[in-house]
Amino acid sequence: MYITITAQKLSESYHQSVADFVNYLEKENKEISEDLQEHFFNQYEDYISPQQVISEIDNNTKKLKKVEPKFYSITVNPSSYELKRLQNSSEDLKKYTRALMQDYVKAFNREINNKPINIDAIKYFAKIEHTRTFKGTDKQVLENQPFAAKILKLKNEIRNINNGEQIGNVQLLENQIKKLESNAPHKQNGKRIVQGMQKQGSQSHIHIIVSRKDSSNSYSLSPGSKYKASEVTLNGEKVKRGFDRDSFFKNAEQTFDTTFQYKRNFVESYHARKEFIKNPKMYFSALLKLPTNERAVAFKLLGKAGVPITSIPTNQVQLAIKAFNKLRKLTEVAIKSSSIGI
Repeated sequence: MYITITAQKLSESYHQSVADFVNYLEKENKEISEDLQEHFFNQYEDYISPQQVISEIDNNTKKLKKVEPKFYSITVNPSSYELKRLQNSSEDLKKYTRALMQDYVKAFNREINNKPINIDAIKYFAKIEHTRTFKGTDKQVLENQPFAAKILKLKNEIRNINNGEQIGNVQLLENQIKKLESNAPHKQNGKRIVQGMQKQGSQSHIHIIVSRKDSSNSYSLSPGSKYKASEVTLNGEKVKRGFDRDSFFKNAEQTFDTTFQYKRNFVESYHARKEFIKNPKMYFSALLKLPTNERAVAFKLLGKAGVPITSIPTNQVQLAIKAFNKLRKLTEVAIKSSSIGI
């Protein structure tokens, strides 16, 4: 389970309105029939229109400065193993989203009218998506890029030859292209992976748009706060502030496990990913101390994630030397999950 929290992008592409982001989240619906489309929803309502989302988020920004984000985006990415546990993907993910937002509320160290904030103080809209495409920053696309550049160059040469602009052997060039296609390191269904190609397998995930202001448009609730929990004096009154990201990520994981009776392996846990980032030696030590069956599953999961561990090393130092660098790359998303992406 990877969860990221990102502030609104304030740039030439993403202006003050949430409209660009909402339209982006509608991309999947444009390619499928109406009966298969996923709609925006919140804690109590289903089938919310994009227009309503835009209107409510854009009109809930009282006293926010132009340079301040008006909303935050929470992206929830269940693993393929977690998705297999769901009986009805869309309905289960919707159920989980509503429970997750209760965890989000609990992570705030805030009070409104001298009472801890509750779910009704949060204005949010969520959307489930079931497909993903490869991005230009994905490892598979980057490592295929040298082959793609050479293939493009050869295709341009063939085009020039056919147009009479240069002399050459088209058949020879086509054979070179076939060889490059064959040697490209990353393929899917026999085809070289390129940017924009749809990823195979279950890719269901959740996008949540959360207003920076509470539902009354009176109080600012920022998950980007650098404070976990503190108090500050404003206008002579003590005001609580802060957002505990660690608590949110841990509770979100526990909520999934409880809701769907999911038995989480050590290497899947937020605690383990965080331990790997902070103290790799402790991570490897804990990995080797797992019960035999759980340890075998852990190594199987690591293997499927792209870490080719064929046998269990005899000590944590040997394991660290063999796997550390590859595991470090695999936890880049986890690093993002342990901090606010602003």
